[in-house]
Amino acid sequence: MQTTELDPTLSQTLDDAKQAGLTLIIGNKNYSTWSMRPWVAATAFGIAFNEVRVLLDQPDTSARIAEYSGAGRVPVLIAGEMTIWDSLSICEYLAEQFPEKHLWPRDVAARAMARSVSAEMHSGFADLRHAMPMNIRMSLPGRGRTPGAQGDIGRISEIWEECLSRFGHHQFLFGEFSIADAFFAPVVMRFKIYGVALAPALQAYCERVQAHPAVARWVREALAETETAAHHDEEIRSKP
Repeated sequence: MQTTELDPTLSQTLDDAKQAGLTLIIGNKNYSTWSMRPWVAATAFGIAFNEVRVLLDQPDTSARIAEYSGAGRVPVLIAGEMTIWDSLSICEYLAEQFPEKHLWPRDVAARAMARSVSAEMHSGFADLRHAMPMNIRMSLPGRGRTPGAQGDIGRISEIWEECLSRFGHHQFLFGEFSIADAFFAPVVMRFKIYGVALAPALQAYCERVQAHPAVARWVREALAETETAAHHDEEIRSKP
């Protein structure tokens, strides 16, 4: 089970991490795509962790995050005396620590491709990120269709089509849910928020991702949040 605290002191967080094993520091679920990825991965595979939210766009946000990581960003995973930051590093650490759960695909070729597309998601698609920020509480069909975002949508569609046809077998990208699906889960939410039209097979994939218990739980908890991030909301409203 997960327990949630809001902005505890660092010493208390470290004590909790030692007792429970893992503590994941995240931002608001409504906005934080990078936090969503390892949270969904850990939840999907039944990896127990404590959850600490640091609210975004607050006067003390930077100081709070700096208590956990010098990188100044969420998510951060505290594992005993260790601190792991960056969503992909966190997922790789979880895959190493829980090999029996198979967070990556079991097949060598599928695993290599899953890592490749996750890394591409991790480092790329800047135009999509800029034009279509995530806000789960909003519905903005037709917005954010810049040429760069359209190009990113096309490339993501290519990735999904290839993964599903080669390995997915009408399920997730590599058959069983994996880190790769967790990495694309925020994209699925963006496509829903901005009403992106997809080929039927890709739309069906998005629906399967949204219905996955870990993703559905993240969305429910995002919708239940009462806090807002004014800068993020204003940025989204300003998109053409």
